[in-house]
Amino acid sequence: SFQAPHQPGQPGFKFTVAESCDRIKDEFQFLQAQYHSLKVEYDKLANEKTEMQRHYVMYYEMSYGLNIEMHKQASSRSDSFCQALIANQREEEEEEEGDGSRETCWRIELGEGQQPSSV
Repeated sequence: SFQAPHQPGQPGFKFTVAESCDRIKDEFQFLQAQYHSLKVEYDKLANEKTEMQRHYVMYYEMSYGLNIEMHKQASSRSDSFCQALIANQREEEEEEEGDGSRETCWRIELGEGQQPSSV
């Protein structure tokens, strides 16, 4: 029902004021319907955007939490490894010190044992 607007100089297009008002009214209603349709689409997209941002934040927080947990576990493992290494090193040092003190005791005993017999 939409007709081309009147172009000056075109024969046969003579509109009355009532017809012109009706055409303007029809065009306005068409534009209002288009505006409403676009507004509904915009609102829908805005809601989707908000939902996507909410999901992004949720996934970011989960990812951050997992990252922190992985670092804690890695740190815990490296701490355990270092503690085991230190404990092993201490045992080796104690064994070496123990061997050295035993050798010293043996030398003293042998030396003392030999002194009376040699004198």
